[in-house]
Amino acid sequence: MADLRRGGGTGRSGRPTLAVVGATGAVGTVMLQILSQRADVWGEIRLIASPRSAGRKLAVRGEETEVVALTEEALDGVDVALFDVPDEVAGQWAPLAAAKGAVVVDNSGTFRMDPDVPLVVPEVNPHAVRTRPRGIVANPGCTTLSMIVALGALHAEFGLRELVASSYQAVSGAGREGVATLREQLSLVAGTDLGTCPGDVRRAVGERTGPFPEPVALNVVPWAGTAREDGWSSEELTVRDESRKILGLPELPVAVTCVRVPVITTHSLTVHARFQGEVTVDKAREILATAPGVVLFDNPAAGEFPTPADVVGTDPTWVGRVRRALDDPTALELFVCGDNLRKGSALNTAQIAELVAADLS
Repeated sequence: MADLRRGGGTGRSGRPTLAVVGATGAVGTVMLQILSQRADVWGEIRLIASPRSAGRKLAVRGEETEVVALTEEALDGVDVALFDVPDEVAGQWAPLAAAKGAVVVDNSGTFRMDPDVPLVVPEVNPHAVRTRPRGIVANPGCTTLSMIVALGALHAEFGLRELVASSYQAVSGAGREGVATLREQLSLVAGTDLGTCPGDVRRAVGERTGPFPEPVALNVVPWAGTAREDGWSSEELTVRDESRKILGLPELPVAVTCVRVPVITTHSLTVHARFQGEVTVDKAREILATAPGVVLFDNPAAGEFPTPADVVGTDPTWVGRVRRALDDPTALELFVCGDNLRKGSALNTAQIAELVAADLS
């Protein structure tokens, strides 16, 4: 059943009180930028982080706001709580925040596949946000979010029946450690002739692989996540499961290969999507060009297609290389890019929170 309750308090002008839990992290930092850029629907914005970050002051909506430690008292009077924290922290604190009356929008992987927690992308399934029996709404993972807005628009018109995707994932998807690792490795290989002999990059990098199993500088690593059965990674299965849940297609055949690439921010994917009937490129372009949250940038003859270097820092899903499959008139081939820290994380969380705020009004 739907949980339409209000939270414990309201801020200025009777508007809901928002808590950003994990405000000092990589995603939290982007979240504060987004909250300062979007229409202001909030009363008080409370910044919460680990005790070691308490006392810091961060700017949000042009004001310096002091960070407070995550405690039960810090959650008093909160209407909506955004959780940008590790899974174990979300698992402990998100239910507690919900029990205190807040609607939690959780960006961890803890609750995404819980049948009592909606998994929401506002451009695709905004209605799902209203049914939240646990008082929690989940934000999908950054890889799924990098493609699902475009895929959802095509599914609404053509009816998706099979998905095959390969991801090219930025190192920021592994957090600040991933970014620091790539930058350190780049400094080790810059100005050299490395990358010309077997193992030379590996020797230069040594043990400095950070969260990755192999060097990522001058390399691509066909692995993201942790090991699962039959050779699949957790990230690959996550994209499969999340896509099925968001689109409402629990039996959708999905195959995903996740690859880490030497890009700081912005995930890319190649997508092979099969639909219920014959498709045309012209109709697909028309759908993508008018879909909310999508930018069609597709003129390869003129060198126009999305790349991470151009998409980083922007909000939409960018789509290019739109083709009909050579051997299947029901299938389309796409290349998509999305900033994994904005739409792939903080922005989608903020959009969900705005839907909840409207629901509470």
